Amino acid sequence: MAGTTEANGATASGISAKIPAVAQPLAEEPAAIASNINYHAQFSPHFSPFKFEPEQAYYATADSVRDRLVHQWNETYVHFHKVDPKQTYYLSMEYLQGRSLTNAIGNLGIQDAYGDALKKLGHQLEEITEQEKDAALGNGGLGRLASCFLDSMATLNLPAWGYGLRYRYGLFKQRITKEGQEEIAEDWLEKFSPWEVVRHDIVYPVRFFGQVEVNSDGSRKWVGGEVVQALAYDVPIPGYKTKNTISLRLWEAKACAEDFNLFQFNDGQYEAAAQLHSQAQQICAVLYPGDATENGKLLRLKQQFFLCSASLQDIIFRFKERRLGKGSWEWSEFPSKVAVQLNDTHPTLAIPELMRLLMDNEGLGWDEAWDVTSRTIAYTNHTVLPEALEKWSQAVMWKLLPRHMEIVGEIDKRFITMIREEHTDLESKLPGIRILDDNPQKPVVRMANLCVVSAHTVNGVAQLHSDILTSELFADYVSIWPTKFQNKTNGITPRRWLQFCSPELSSIITKWLKSEQWTTNLDLLVGLRQFADNPELQAEWASAKMANKQRLAQYIERVTGVNIDPNSLFDIQVKRIHEYKRQLLNILGAIYRYKKLKEMSPEERKNTTPRTIMIGGKAFATYTNAKRIVKLVNDVGSVVNNDPEVNRYLKVIFVPNYNVSVAEILIPGSELSQHISTAGMEASGTSNMKFALNGCLIIGTLDGANVEIREEIGEQNFFLFGATADQVPKLRKERENGLFKPDSRFEEAKKFIRSGAFGGYDYNPLLDSLEGNTGYGRGDYFLVGRDFPSYMDAQAEVDEAYK
Repeated sequence: MAGTTEANGATASGISAKIPAVAQPLAEEPAAIASNINYHAQFSPHFSPFKFEPEQAYYATADSVRDRLVHQWNETYVHFHKVDPKQTYYLSMEYLQGRSLTNAIGNLGIQDAYGDALKKLGHQLEEITEQEKDAALGNGGLGRLASCFLDSMATLNLPAWGYGLRYRYGLFKQRITKEGQEEIAEDWLEKFSPWEVVRHDIVYPVRFFGQVEVNSDGSRKWVGGEVVQALAYDVPIPGYKTKNTISLRLWEAKACAEDFNLFQFNDGQYEAAAQLHSQAQQICAVLYPGDATENGKLLRLKQQFFLCSASLQDIIFRFKERRLGKGSWEWSEFPSKVAVQLNDTHPTLAIPELMRLLMDNEGLGWDEAWDVTSRTIAYTNHTVLPEALEKWSQAVMWKLLPRHMEIVGEIDKRFITMIREEHTDLESKLPGIRILDDNPQKPVVRMANLCVVSAHTVNGVAQLHSDILTSELFADYVSIWPTKFQNKTNGITPRRWLQFCSPELSSIITKWLKSEQWTTNLDLLVGLRQFADNPELQAEWASAKMANKQRLAQYIERVTGVNIDPNSLFDIQVKRIHEYKRQLLNILGAIYRYKKLKEMSPEERKNTTPRTIMIGGKAFATYTNAKRIVKLVNDVGSVVNNDPEVNRYLKVIFVPNYNVSVAEILIPGSELSQHISTAGMEASGTSNMKFALNGCLIIGTLDGANVEIREEIGEQNFFLFGATADQVPKLRKERENGLFKPDSRFEEAKKFIRSGAFGGYDYNPLLDSLEGNTGYGRGDYFLVGRDFPSYMDAQAEVDEAYK
């Protein structure tokens, strides 16, 4: 194999030698593009000369596309500088970008031209795009939403910026072994990313620890401690069919040369000499570092503050830069030019940091700074799970951010005064709604409370979720600020999630609608209804689905070695592995199905619906039960897939290292997708939209955005089961009181695991979580047993419908 690659590389480099290497940054014709790619291969060299293998071709192609992006980006920047509109700044700990090459050439409308140009250079576009590694800047729906937002805002010509951190090693790359999931560092920056532009002139100091000095006039200054530098890396985000190209600005932490102690180094104290350098490198090393230790908690808090401080210093600098030459101006104008959106509670420290910058650096008084801050900042809540609503230890906060704790304490004090003076009916609720929880056992700062008290607007991310926020989680705040809360159901970009990942289906849609406008207005898809019964459309649709299923089957064989049948029902559940998302319900259902197939005669088996069940997602490194679920899926797969009696009718696959690029292969090939979280626990969930958009039916509960997607696609295309959100608390209570009677099929599936049918691993701790009525880690909190019978009944309906 190596020989053929080298031969291809040699052939390609031979071909490229015949194409003139001329810089043509804005080339649109294939020949001129090929010239520009070849120019980059020779004059922006990242590798030894005379090589033009797929990897070299990818970097040269990316450099060529980047020329075009940088040109549009500069024009966009100049335009917004001149027009001076209000700008949106989106702060998020995660961005799940996926590959940039396909997205950029698709949005710029130069896909075919680049395909032809690469052919002239002896390469195929598909092979070149495969060389790109996904940027490891996120993990789940939070990060993918942030990336879809950026794509959408760019496409709508909105003046917006994203701010995030440049994680060198990401969350982790998932490897599956006999032991289950193994975590290894992501290597997306092992060479470099051709999409980022380092801005050496954009550097801000960020302080940690230290103390607060009080000046004679009563003003305060945070001094001492350690100071690291935040260096900006910009990633261009092109809009679809528009010149607008906005920025995702990622911060990297570094220390200065003067922080390197030469005396200590020459004295042999190498680690001490470079201490600040190594501490700076830790800040952007990993997404969500383990926080079980004191050091882990400090590092996470450092990351959050580093993002907030660097971004706000940059926002203030840009605001003042645009005011220059405009004569006199007031700080009260700031909220009419700047909107800061906090994506969940991770960037909450933007609130006290903006207050600190305005008061301590710009000299504003408390009232003026508070007015500016509370009119600038808005907050998106992403969860009702108590463990995800961040609460930071007051001791850790005082240690790392002493000035910010003073400010948070003052916001809390003023909130309490306001309640006592204006909302006496809520005085008894103060212990739960104030910002500081002064419980002497564990005093904490409640970040969600700080966001709700300080932001001008709070939104949930699906109608059901927003209703739960206003009726339960934040109900007391609603009576204070009834207009502060709203719903913004999450969405997805139809370009990445249909047009680019399923070109066959896209061209069919365009052909029947006689227009490509659906790519920016999905309401137009309703126009397909009139052709739904047309046999010609149905045949085209079926052949597009089969092409996507075959592509998926090839991918599965490549990464797992398992051969799957494209004629079987492709049933997929891909998302973070979490007990509330109930991958355990899915695999227990698969186990029951396997057991029944084993008990059938060969003739009976022939009447069943062959099914390939695929599950993918990462389990957090320290989340033991989630990792047990990953192991169970793999153990079940290795038994079922190697059972000659059954494996024509059932396969179980764990898809390793799920990410955006993997999703782009899985989703177009899906026929049934599972969105089966315990009702009331999934804030939104957007993969249901991606699946539905690709002509896939859904089995699910009435949770998150499932409620709305079911209205959109019609109840007949949604296999509904399970308890509803309003029933869940009552069902948990009944369970505690010993009133739950498990279904015999559920008991049978658990007993089958315990029989050792899937190997000798001890699954008792996992199965124990489904048993007993009360106690930590027991009592089936996520109602897997309660929903199992209706889940199996819905799956039986799926089998019949597929036939």
